[in-house]
Amino acid sequence: MAGHEFPSLLGAGLILLIIFYLGYLSLKIKFPNVILYILLGIVLADVVSDNELLHFASEIGIVLLFFLLGLEFSVKRLGGIAKKIWPAGFLDVFLSMGVAMVLAMGFGIDLFNAFLIGAVTYATSSSITAKLLDDKGRMANTETEFILALLIFEDLVAPIAIAILIGISSGDSFTVMDSLVLVGKIIGLTVGAILLGKTLFKHFGKFLEKIDDEDFKIALLVGIALSYGGLALYLGLSEVLGAFLAGMMLAEIGNIERVQQTIVPVRELLLPTFFVYFGTSIEFGDGIPFPLLLVVLVLWSVIAKVIVGIIGGKMFGLSKRSSLRAGLSLCARGEFSVVIATIASGGIKIFSGIYIVIAAFLGMALFDFAPKLTNRIYGKPQKKKKSLKVPGNL
Repeated sequence: MAGHEFPSLLGAGLILLIIFYLGYLSLKIKFPNVILYILLGIVLADVVSDNELLHFASEIGIVLLFFLLGLEFSVKRLGGIAKKIWPAGFLDVFLSMGVAMVLAMGFGIDLFNAFLIGAVTYATSSSITAKLLDDKGRMANTETEFILALLIFEDLVAPIAIAILIGISSGDSFTVMDSLVLVGKIIGLTVGAILLGKTLFKHFGKFLEKIDDEDFKIALLVGIALSYGGLALYLGLSEVLGAFLAGMMLAEIGNIERVQQTIVPVRELLLPTFFVYFGTSIEFGDGIPFPLLLVVLVLWSVIAKVIVGIIGGKMFGLSKRSSLRAGLSLCARGEFSVVIATIASGGIKIFSGIYIVIAAFLGMALFDFAPKLTNRIYGKPQKKKKSLKVPGNL
């Protein structure tokens, strides 16, 4: 009797049950659930690496994460942040990508692969960092705006790096005109989001109030997020950039809580699948290529982000304490690094995969201990004394 093919639906159900258990376990042992999800993906890599259902669910989860993140940034607020973040952003490019590229070349890596390695080590994982900010209750911290602004800057730079690498690796010459077209697409997508926010979605809040059925709201809001994210992909950009801009379109409605209440449950269901799928994309292979370079780059990637936090945070207007805490919270690598690593081949691909796993784990650990490490260096912040007024005294 011929065996039956294992149903994808059964596999999806089992993965969701395991995700529930790992989430519950993380609360009990006080361990970041993101790490457990990535480990699950690594363990299940041979079984679900080609699972289209898991891949699709993970894409929706990451799109909704950035859609909700974009809701926090109106055009006015984003413009104010852009004026403050560009010095730290370019410092980040120089230290996290440029210096890493030079270090790789120092170990005998050719120019293209050195650029690829520099790009892998550059971008902080926006998804991991945003999720940890939310999980650890640090969204209201003074450094959070700086962290999110830097992540947005990186999300704009990383697609350009990916496009250049793809252009070079395909054997075609990547010209200055190609670069200008790419930048034009990013600007066009951004301007389009702003115009839609100021025109079509100007009275969107009043329209949402008239919709009583939550099912229709979910279809509408998820549809907007996926459509603009998909448009970004169609233009050769990142879907997370498109999703962020879609959220920014709706940020103009004012009372964004109505949108958040509808989307957050869907995001919470699907987002863990992104981290599981991320784990399935890591291929360890046999042995560790360039082990000394791996150690050097892991150490430098942490040092570079801490320097960006300390110097860039001060440029942004943060205190020394908040700047250090920000730098220690920017060390995790993730989704963009994975996308860039897929361009690599042979030993460089294995090297990149191992680096990403180590950097993701180390970055999440540093994020977790950032407040304690900051307090150890600068001491615990003193609580402000409340001035008590005695009734009758002037």
